[in-house]
Amino acid sequence: MADDAQTSTLVPAAARGPIKLIWGTLATLLSVIYTVILAPIAALCAFFGHPRPVTHLAKLWGWLIIRTCGIRVEIDGLDNLSGLKSYILVSNHQSFFDIFAVAAFMPGPIRFVAKRELLKIPVLGYALNNSCHIVIDRQAGGREIRRAIEVSKMGYSICVFAEGHRFNDNRVHDFEEGAAWLAILTKLPAVPMAISGSGGFFPRRAMIVVPGGMMRMRIGAPIQTAGLRGADRAELSHRLEQSVRAMFSEEP
Repeated sequence: MADDAQTSTLVPAAARGPIKLIWGTLATLLSVIYTVILAPIAALCAFFGHPRPVTHLAKLWGWLIIRTCGIRVEIDGLDNLSGLKSYILVSNHQSFFDIFAVAAFMPGPIRFVAKRELLKIPVLGYALNNSCHIVIDRQAGGREIRRAIEVSKMGYSICVFAEGHRFNDNRVHDFEEGAAWLAILTKLPAVPMAISGSGGFFPRRAMIVVPGGMMRMRIGAPIQTAGLRGADRAELSHRLEQSVRAMFSEEP
């Protein structure tokens, strides 16, 4: 889960038309309200040691935002997840809407790899840090890896945006090796997923959502990691990146 974005084209408000501008303003306000209402509930669940209800709250949160913004989400390849209890979901990253869509529509309990900076967000940061998400702290050594292994043993799937940042330029960028390393250490299947079309919904430096439109999530065949070692992470990362590139489309 990245908290910064790279290289994007901002859609001028005037180019959206008055109806979309009003819709986008209201949708943005409502999205903030959903977060303000649901984040404290999630934080309370985490505080009392009940992280699993957070899954349902996250699904509701993502669904409400996507529906309010009028975004259509099409998912291809769900059959590739058949028979998998948990997995490492490895994807490109274009927009915050990637997070909303994964939370809302991917089957089973999903947890994200998140950056430490998100912990600074009041209430939401607490809920994130205490509900089995994996928060990356570069000063913590291997603690986050041990945390990820622990989370995987609890039956959660883990979503990693392998480029390391959000990129709004409608291209797939080079993958970092962290996702492959995580899949090898947890011995879970690595599932590639390409997200297309989400980059224009909330461009970099935008203040309000650009509503309407469609995004597509294409899920590829899982890559088994049993028997792989740390030395194999570069090759696995390359395979995952190539799979995502092959599924990615500039037009959703």
